[in-house]
Amino acid sequence: MLQALKNLFGFGPSVDFKELMNQGAVIVDVRSKGEYQSGHIKGSLNIPVDSLQNNLNKLKDKDKPVITCCASGMRSSAAKGMLKSKGYTNVHNGGSWHSLQSKIR
Repeated sequence: MLQALKNLFGFGPSVDFKELMNQGAVIVDVRSKGEYQSGHIKGSLNIPVDSLQNNLNKLKDKDKPVITCCASGMRSSAAKGMLKSKGYTNVHNGGSWHSLQSKIR
């Protein structure tokens, strides 16, 4: 149970986000449109967490790496769980977009 919670919130095994990007990962920023417009990772896709379920058509390949991010890591964790429950197999919580940005450089 504890390990499941750690994995859900991104505290599981270390993830090489730079390598995921080399594999063609899609970054999904789940913050609101306004938050996204105030700063984001270049090339990321903005799908607010509350509209993610209605926009799964933007993530067609369920096996392609997906990295979720937000302001702190809470909404991106929820988005990761939602995507996993919809059959996406390679989803990672990148946490805050600011820290993720430094991990992929």
